[in-house]
Amino acid sequence: MLFGGDWFALLLALPGLLYALVFHEYAHGRVADALGDPTPRQAGRLTLEPWPHLDPIGTIALLLFRFGWAKPMPVDPRYFRWPRSGLIMVAAAGPAANLVFAFFMFGAGAVVSVVPLLSGIPYLVTIFQSGAIISVYLAVFNLIPIPPLDGSQVLGSLLTPRWAMAYQRLATYGMIILILLLVTSVAADVLTPIVIGLANGLNDGAVAVVGGLAHVMGVS
Repeated sequence: MLFGGDWFALLLALPGLLYALVFHEYAHGRVADALGDPTPRQAGRLTLEPWPHLDPIGTIALLLFRFGWAKPMPVDPRYFRWPRSGLIMVAAAGPAANLVFAFFMFGAGAVVSVVPLLSGIPYLVTIFQSGAIISVYLAVFNLIPIPPLDGSQVLGSLLTPRWAMAYQRLATYGMIILILLLVTSVAADVLTPIVIGLANGLNDGAVAVVGGLAHVMGVS
């Protein structure tokens, strides 16, 4: 469960969290569209505007329980030339987009730190860094191979048809399993070290890039 009972922390992280969800779903749709599936475009989901992507119940759950979700991207793999590999690329696009988004959010926080005009704005660095860490968490969490998460699409597409059919039966219990993982903090205990490692690596890379550019431009 994100943020615990800290409403102020949720408020600071909310912009980054919402756009982490938006970029995640947008990436699914953009890759599906590039592979020949018109469904995301027809559904009006190939946009970075948040409203077409936000799920009302998921948004309310975010505010009440500190954990939410966006609308799933509609995808029809029958349009793909190679459906199984296409599904893998579409599924992997969401977590990949979250990692890219996190890198730029860490970079934005680094920019704030080196620009005097911005560094005096209260909590601005915290807003960017919170959004980045949440985006990394979403990337890692969505790679768990439990339906309906993206990891289940990747794993299901790699299995033989017989095993894939048996694996998809797990979808009936997927949400129950995920809720249990979240409530019992098992997911947090397992994922937190991975998230911290990835976040530190992305932050170090972003800081190095911003520092190099600041040096070249003579900004201190």
